[in-house]
Amino acid sequence: MLSSRLAYMDLDAARGERFKFCHQFKISGIAYIYNHKSKPMRTPAFITLCLFIVLPAFSQTRVVKGKITAFNHYPVQNIEVTSKKAKTAVMSDSLGRFELVCKEKDVIVIDSKVFDSFSERVSGEDGFLSVNLIYKDSKKNRELAASMGYLKPDQLTYALAHLSYENNNFCNFPDVFSLLRAKFPEVQIINGAGGTGKGVSIRGQKSMTLSNEAVYEVDKMIVTDISFVNPCDIASIDIMKSGQTAVYGTQAVNGVLKIQTKGYSTQKQNQ
Repeated sequence: MLSSRLAYMDLDAARGERFKFCHQFKISGIAYIYNHKSKPMRTPAFITLCLFIVLPAFSQTRVVKGKITAFNHYPVQNIEVTSKKAKTAVMSDSLGRFELVCKEKDVIVIDSKVFDSFSERVSGEDGFLSVNLIYKDSKKNRELAASMGYLKPDQLTYALAHLSYENNNFCNFPDVFSLLRAKFPEVQIINGAGGTGKGVSIRGQKSMTLSNEAVYEVDKMIVTDISFVNPCDIASIDIMKSGQTAVYGTQAVNGVLKIQTKGYSTQKQNQ
């Protein structure tokens, strides 16, 4: 009996000595046990533990909040918002708001027969997403917009009669230069007069010594800078090249960029 007990004590002592040589290492965020007398553990349980530790690092999620409108005024409800990578989907509420679980660098998609499709990649700075959908007018779409609950019939009727200039996504752009770059690929964003600020070139770099900057007209007034123009206030943009600019004289040899704001449009309608 005594010899058996001593044998067990020797075995326990041997195990204790063996574990003294064990060391804990970290490789690629995975902790594992390695000792000098045996190979690293590769049991199914250990592999499962590794996956449990590592996979969350590659599948980090976040919640993106936003609001969906049409004609820059009316909230769009009951429309589906999806994420490509996370494969999640939600419906916008009565105020057009939504909260969607996404993965890092995910793509948010809004797809409907009534509106132009919308998609935008989630960046690290996106905390709130404002989306103004572009309505595609037709008799069938008017019926769908009402039956699906996207917009109320009276809202749609009023919008089409009085807010046609609002049926654009200009409000989705942070500044007028980003808007011009997206809507008019043929124009170039250059350094403004004197090398400060930004400017617009319509006809390309025609001269290495003289200015290639276009003439700017905002609400029938000639201005030297358009950075003050809020994209959300723009009703229309017109790019004029050679042959259309004679009325502006020789100063318009590089073309004319005409912007009309919503306030000016409303004022003209009321006259």
